[in-house]
Amino acid sequence: MAALVFLIPLGWGLRNDHREAALEEAARRTATVAGAISAGAGDRGVAAAVQAAGGNPVVHTPGIAPTAGGRADAALIDRAATHPEPTVEEVAGGVVRLQPVTVNDKTLVIEAFVPDPVLNENTARDWWLLLGLAVVLVGGAVFVVDRLARGAVSSARNLVDAALAVGDGDLGVRIQPSGPRELAEAGYAFNRMADRLVTSRTDERELVADLSHRLRTPLTALRLDAEALDPDDTQIIDLTADEVDRRRGIRRIRQAIGTLEDEVNALINTTRQAVAAQVAAPEDGLCDASEVVRERMMFWSALAGDQDRQYRVVGAHLRVPVPVARAELAAALDAVLGNVFRYTPQGTAFEVGLSRRDGWVALRVDDAGPGIPDPERALRRGQSNQGSTGLGLDIARRVAQATGGSVSLDRAAMGGASVVMLLADADATPKVPSRFGLVGRGRLTRERDPGRRRWQRPGRE
Repeated sequence: MAALVFLIPLGWGLRNDHREAALEEAARRTATVAGAISAGAGDRGVAAAVQAAGGNPVVHTPGIAPTAGGRADAALIDRAATHPEPTVEEVAGGVVRLQPVTVNDKTLVIEAFVPDPVLNENTARDWWLLLGLAVVLVGGAVFVVDRLARGAVSSARNLVDAALAVGDGDLGVRIQPSGPRELAEAGYAFNRMADRLVTSRTDERELVADLSHRLRTPLTALRLDAEALDPDDTQIIDLTADEVDRRRGIRRIRQAIGTLEDEVNALINTTRQAVAAQVAAPEDGLCDASEVVRERMMFWSALAGDQDRQYRVVGAHLRVPVPVARAELAAALDAVLGNVFRYTPQGTAFEVGLSRRDGWVALRVDDAGPGIPDPERALRRGQSNQGSTGLGLDIARRVAQATGGSVSLDRAAMGGASVVMLLADADATPKVPSRFGLVGRGRLTRERDPGRRRWQRPGRE
């Protein structure tokens, strides 16, 4: 359409230019003869002027028969004689240019004939050239558009294939954004969506693993209570029938607890194997760390009494707000305390301390056990020297990192392991964390508090 719009008017304009050139040549010839007549040249002078003009002009006298050799009839000649300016009239085979000349009150009409081949000279050639140019332009436009469309279609096809692959469960598919800006932006958006899906899937699996790990806390309590029961040996001959049934019940309880622990461990390990990235930060929230410590110690104090463990709580008598969800902080504290009960001998003392300074809150759990031989490995998710799932310390680390803090392991003053969770203080502006002093090794976690509790020997609840 663009070629037709521009080339057709151009071709028509070239045709008119050729006609104008031919008529200008006819005007030159008639002007030569008219000049000779106006100058008063005789018949010989006029004949010479006609010959000089190429022999084509013919001189007519209005009112009498047209001169031989002319193409205009008497009517055209008479009408041209009455016009002061030259006229151009169409006749058979071309056009004639009629120019009136008045000398001594006598009017003559000079005719110059221009045949059609002269009028249309080179017009056909111009049309063929324009037609060829139109074909080239259209062909080039088709080629360019095809290239552009091929790139856009290829980008769209890659986007569709990647979307289908993600729909089939392949979350590792990514595309190289290309094509028009809109498709490139769609490609970048698709990659961000795929990354978000991977993160969401990872978060979901990690959440399952962490929730499963939380089940170990009540399981630990059940296992410890079951171990405190009487033996389940039924091979002694002098047992009564009721005693045999009771011991068989104890055996079933212990077997059920062991089976449940195995199932929970299998669930944690299976879920962890499918995880490709660390879990996202815990949910936003705000809780009182002191209240969480007091609440959880009410639960663990019963187990401490069953195992003859001495314990004390330091600094949990004042409100200490931290930007962590209550359930998350409780799960982190349970994970650390669960390790103390699980991996230290019965009767091992422990201490839970809470302190705050300079915009940070240190939650410390010390024990008098054998300690942790490889702290760096213990902090890596899924790593354990005791044959467990290795998620306990990782849960605490993620909760601390969600507030900008950290978790550190060291030798406690009691002789065993010391696990310190460094959390941001919700009532202060956090500063750059330090591994010394605030994380439980210096005055913050060791200073005496007038309200802290002394060593206690808990009784059974």
